[in-house]
Amino acid sequence: MTRPHPNTVESVRSNDEVIPTNTTETRTETDSLGSVEVPADAYWGVHTMRALQNFPISKRPISVYPELVVALAQVKQAACRANKELGALDPRKQAWIDEACQRIIDGEFHDQFVVGVIQGGAGTSTNMNANEVIANVALEIAGYPRARYDLIHPIDDVNRSQSTNDTYPTALKLAMTASLTTMLTELDLLRISFGRKGREFHEVLKVGRTQLQDAVPMTLGQEFHGFATTLGEDIARLRETIKLLSEVNLGGTAVGTGITADPGYAAAVVRHLSEITGQRLETAPDLVEATSDTGVFMTFSSALKRSAIKLSKICNDLRLLSSGPQAGLGEIHLPPKQAGSSIMPGKVNPVIPEAVSQVAYAVAGADVTVMMAAENGQLQLNAFEPVIAHSLLQSITWMRQACWTLRVNCVDGITPNTEHLEAQVASSVGVITALIPFIGYAEAAKLAKAALTTGRPVADLVVEAGLMTREDVTRQLMPSRLSGVHPITQAINVVELKGEPSD
Repeated sequence: MTRPHPNTVESVRSNDEVIPTNTTETRTETDSLGSVEVPADAYWGVHTMRALQNFPISKRPISVYPELVVALAQVKQAACRANKELGALDPRKQAWIDEACQRIIDGEFHDQFVVGVIQGGAGTSTNMNANEVIANVALEIAGYPRARYDLIHPIDDVNRSQSTNDTYPTALKLAMTASLTTMLTELDLLRISFGRKGREFHEVLKVGRTQLQDAVPMTLGQEFHGFATTLGEDIARLRETIKLLSEVNLGGTAVGTGITADPGYAAAVVRHLSEITGQRLETAPDLVEATSDTGVFMTFSSALKRSAIKLSKICNDLRLLSSGPQAGLGEIHLPPKQAGSSIMPGKVNPVIPEAVSQVAYAVAGADVTVMMAAENGQLQLNAFEPVIAHSLLQSITWMRQACWTLRVNCVDGITPNTEHLEAQVASSVGVITALIPFIGYAEAAKLAKAALTTGRPVADLVVEAGLMTREDVTRQLMPSRLSGVHPITQAINVVELKGEPSD
């Protein structure tokens, strides 16, 4: 039954959170706690409405993570197929539910997933939001009005053989895998970009630095190739976590015992879900343990934090190398992206690396949140999986976008300050390190001190001391030898600069 709502759309609120609706009419839905008015045009129902009233916290609906919405629909689709196969669900209902799930997987009705990302109940509100939307979409497909739950019920039919405690973590693992895959694509493109710069700068000599003090010479290309290599290592570590995410507790229902489900349901539903997703999913060997354990999320979060912190370290290096332009290191030029000051004309700041580092700080903070949530799960269930889900999915999303903007708006446009770098190398005392095999450490130390005191070139002092001929000094101080590309006294392993996509 529908009736006019006394307020306008904008005033349909729950503790200052607007409830999404396009109508002023409502329908009455009832649960074990009583009756609630639900917007007549909503595909969700009473359980979702209560969640909107109870959790006006994040101001962010679960639909901000489309991978999670799709994953929920995939789990429900696999469940209805398994239930039909086992004779636990009427074939007509299964067909309607299956089509409803597929439409959500294809991108429809995502705006109906409205519960907040932060919620109590271990994800029950999210699960019920999905159950209600799927049930009402299925009713519409079958030609019935919304809320005719006597025909297709959100719990009895859509949620058959399931519990939030096995569907929600399974959907979260699917969502993380899908989201991570897109993030790794961007991270790999960033790695390739650094690799290209490594090749472009392979003959640009510069002074290396250790502990922010002048060290021995190297090339700018070697430095950028190092950035590419470290990102490649992180890609490999993150890919290892996908295997861990493929183990699910689907079929364990409430606490892992499989209560309410057919004995063959767990195997059937995981088989169907593997077919739907294209992933090789496995049923956890101990469903009781798997229902309460969130260790995989800590492992994943740790790997993501490692990648974020290392990316921030690279960004710190880029900011240092580009500092100036007059009073800093000034070794490279970052693309100017926007005015840097409201008071200092001409100032341009390294805004892209700064933004990426802030993402890394947020990812590190999210890792602490995941750790605390994992530790505080009691007995047979972790009630804090919603904040784990939000923390990880937000981190993946932000990392993906950070990698994109760092590549497109910064790395691809970096240029070297070649003249400045050449001048630094020419006046660097560190080059004398290359002559130690010929003149000895003690003599090198004396001449280095003299060069610093007088400001004279090291080469001149070595020749004047009669330790080497001009020809020998010039040959040993060639850029290719100083950077280790060509050996001085023995072979120095220098990795080949590559920029091809990883497998």
